[in-house]
Amino acid sequence: MKVYNLHCSNKHSFEGWFSSEEDFRSQCEGKRIQCPVCESDSVTRVPSAPRLNLSGASTPPEVSQAAQAMLEKWTELARHVVANTEDVGDAFPEEARKIHYKETPERAIRGVATTSEREALADEGIEVVALPIPATPKSPLH
Repeated sequence: MKVYNLHCSNKHSFEGWFSSEEDFRSQCEGKRIQCPVCESDSVTRVPSAPRLNLSGASTPPEVSQAAQAMLEKWTELARHVVANTEDVGDAFPEEARKIHYKETPERAIRGVATTSEREALADEGIEVVALPIPATPKSPLH
């Protein structure tokens, strides 16, 4: 069984399994291979290295271009939030209330709140957004 990395004319990546190189060529020439994303039948094989897993260790799966783009956007969002908010840690619910009830100056904050604390804030009309951002690293995010 041959496993080939393929690209369509729209640059979508996917893989195909074929019994032989001749099987791949005949399916390509017969326009029987289609991109699973856009159904383009203009498909080309892209270079790939053989994978030999001799140690028994697993390697992480390749990340698709769409997943990579989403990860980059998420990282950009996390950087923006960290750079433009004050970390109040576990005091988040109390600080959010103080800001909402104008007991302290308004400012953008981030911190930690449990699900029940977020629900209680919402019941009081205080809008919060849960973003799973790990603890602020000691060094800058890259």
